[in-house]
Amino acid sequence: MTRRPSLCTRREALKGLALSASALTLAPKSMFGEALAGTTKLPNIVVILSDDVGYGDLGCYGGTGVHTPNIDKLAKGGLRFTDAHSDAATCTPSRYALMTGEYAWRKPGAHILPGDAALLIDPAKPSLASTLKRAGYATGCVGKWHMGLGNGNIDWNGDIRPGPNEVGFDYSFIIPATPDRVPCVYVENHRVVGLDPKDPIVVSYKENIGTDPTGHDHPELLKMGLSDGHDGTIVDGISRIGFMSGGHSARWVDEMMEKTLARKATSFIEEHKSQPFFLYFATSDIHVPRDPNNQFVNTSACGIRCDAIEQLDWAVGQVMETLDKLNLTDDTLIVFSSDNGPIVDDGYADGSVEHLNGHKPAGAFRGGKYTIFEGGTRMPFITSWPGHIQPGTSDALVGQVDLLASFGTLAGVPAAEREVPDSTNQIQALLGKAKTGREYIVEESTVLAIRKGQWKLVDANQPVGRGHGSRTDTEGVEYQLYDLAHDISEANNVAQTHPEIVRELAAKLKEIRAQGHS
Repeated sequence: MTRRPSLCTRREALKGLALSASALTLAPKSMFGEALAGTTKLPNIVVILSDDVGYGDLGCYGGTGVHTPNIDKLAKGGLRFTDAHSDAATCTPSRYALMTGEYAWRKPGAHILPGDAALLIDPAKPSLASTLKRAGYATGCVGKWHMGLGNGNIDWNGDIRPGPNEVGFDYSFIIPATPDRVPCVYVENHRVVGLDPKDPIVVSYKENIGTDPTGHDHPELLKMGLSDGHDGTIVDGISRIGFMSGGHSARWVDEMMEKTLARKATSFIEEHKSQPFFLYFATSDIHVPRDPNNQFVNTSACGIRCDAIEQLDWAVGQVMETLDKLNLTDDTLIVFSSDNGPIVDDGYADGSVEHLNGHKPAGAFRGGKYTIFEGGTRMPFITSWPGHIQPGTSDALVGQVDLLASFGTLAGVPAAEREVPDSTNQIQALLGKAKTGREYIVEESTVLAIRKGQWKLVDANQPVGRGHGSRTDTEGVEYQLYDLAHDISEANNVAQTHPEIVRELAAKLKEIRAQGHS
């Protein structure tokens, strides 16, 4: 149940809304150029962040064997980006960057977190949510969180804080970490949903606890086999990473997860239809374990992974239909993207590799999740706002890290550069009013890479120290330089023939890292 803000909070929100609306009315050209001239109303903002969806996984990006009519419709009526990036090739870092406007490699501990990790975001610093809340938006977070909760010693049977609500969200309904990690429960605001106090939850990532069977000891109980790891506590017939006991009445059912999250997302929209709202909808699909609802099983031509993509498309459609029903479509800016590149076998023997049938999750790009190549961070990225964004395609270089500065400017509450060190205002590019975006962008896996125009430099001298990923792609190689204008698949290292480009990009990357901001 949504908690009502205090009277003081509501007054501050209304004051912020009035000031923002006034700024939009009185100075649209000076603040936004021609992008929003004449606009006097703050748009609703919906960010839909899918999970492990690659550049080639959607129909509008050339995906075959999979049907994504809702996302394709969003792209047809909006702007489809060809050079948009997540911060990292893995989930926690990329989400951290999107929410804070800071490259995750600057943040100690910003690796793939276990389910009992402490909150990674500093509540005292601006976030995407707190920035828009300051502008008068009602803010909601639904779906996969995976940026930590609490202060390092979580009591899953009491109030769980700090979390999304402490970094700017009025309402949250979240999966604490990932669908393949314990605890396998939903947390609404600060409490586990449906918990029986007589069956308390205990979680451990160090040792087996309780009496629940594990995938390691009882593989015969699994409805989905294992290919690597994931042999902890069995929940809903699927074994997870980590161990948990208790909370049986609160445990989720995997095949109902996306429907549950979609229902919460659309309910948030319905409850806040009369005021500007920001919804961060981080879907569970298509992250493992892939156990889509029976409605979507065997609906694609490329196996269970693509079935999950079609379920994701359905969830996006639920949001779009709700906006249409409430006559909010023309008043809403939607962003659709993914947190990192694709992976097929990610620990479960679900048949996803065997049934791809020619489908190419990363499209023409090399690599995918966990890798430094373009397949790891170049994302499907769509913006839609009828009447403000003309349908088309954009080649502008933009990053998810730019959403904070861009939306803050759009709402009339730009953040100070020192508070969001790597987020740049790209609102003109996001709305299709400018053909160019960033000059440089940094990408990460276990090492860093930097992009400028057609050039990409992978610098093995810039390790990040992540817990996942492999150095095998860069081991023993000081630099790798790729000319993406002529070698989109990063097959040919041209560092030896373009030493001047190597020197320029290597120096720029070291500068960005050393100075603490972009």
